[in-house]
Amino acid sequence: MDVFEDLLGEVRAQRAMLGRSVFTPPWAIRYAVPAALSLTVFLRGDGWVRRGEAEPVRLRAGDVAVVRGGEPFVVADTPGTPVGITVLSDTECRIDGVDVAAKTALGPRTWGTHPDGAAALLVGAYGVAHAGALRLVEALDPVVVVPAADDPALAMLAAELSLDAPGQAVVLDRVFDLLLVRTLRAWLVESAPGWYRAWSDPVIGRAVRALHEQPQRPWTVAALAEEAGVSRAALARRFTDLVGEPPIAYLTQRRMALAADLLTDPGATVSAVARKVGYADAFSFGVAFKRTLGVSPGSYRRAGAARRR
Repeated sequence: MDVFEDLLGEVRAQRAMLGRSVFTPPWAIRYAVPAALSLTVFLRGDGWVRRGEAEPVRLRAGDVAVVRGGEPFVVADTPGTPVGITVLSDTECRIDGVDVAAKTALGPRTWGTHPDGAAALLVGAYGVAHAGALRLVEALDPVVVVPAADDPALAMLAAELSLDAPGQAVVLDRVFDLLLVRTLRAWLVESAPGWYRAWSDPVIGRAVRALHEQPQRPWTVAALAEEAGVSRAALARRFTDLVGEPPIAYLTQRRMALAADLLTDPGATVSAVARKVGYADAFSFGVAFKRTLGVSPGSYRRAGAARRR
């Protein structure tokens, strides 16, 4: 099993916010769109991205920045340019509190101050619905930059944004998926977190794969040690060193991620999901779920049903 495929295999954009912006200096845009992560790339020119108190990060043409969600971020021509525009959604942007989306429109999914502006950037907001992918998202720095590599997915996305054709939202979503996966894969090659590198470890890799392939089994550290062919103490020590948490804590996170996805099924019941992820009863499952995700399984399921309406 490829852990990357396991984490992102079910991730799908659904009418993701995607747009192109064109500006002449000075300019600075604050993006306050609720999203698990966003992608920003300069199609022309360059600039800076800053999120919260982190140091601003330089972006050159073709670089792709993955910005972790949780708080707004700013894209600007220079780090010190004051924010003049706030984007709240793909149809709402404000200057001094006044919505100016219609006045700044330059074409399909394109807005800004001038069609030939020095800087042209693409920004997409991505809601990661697949809970298993959240572990990967949470491992990211606030802003991750992958250097330009002439990615054909980026060229396809830029070309599609200029069109106004039937089914365009579906096409944009699928190409956006491709760009996201290729960008995160490039980042993992260079900066993979410890839990990802553990998959290739000759000892711990066996244990991690066992937890992913059979999370419903009543695993103990002793059973995992037998699976990996080492002593219980050796497994616990090496697993924690590489992955960053003990084996059973990792298993719980894995089970809760799976459970969160299963609960989005319209026909799912809490009891059935509990059994599928290795819990004998709904009560103990509910306690673990709320401790991990901060909400009860029933509330999580009802919230998912409300989003589907």
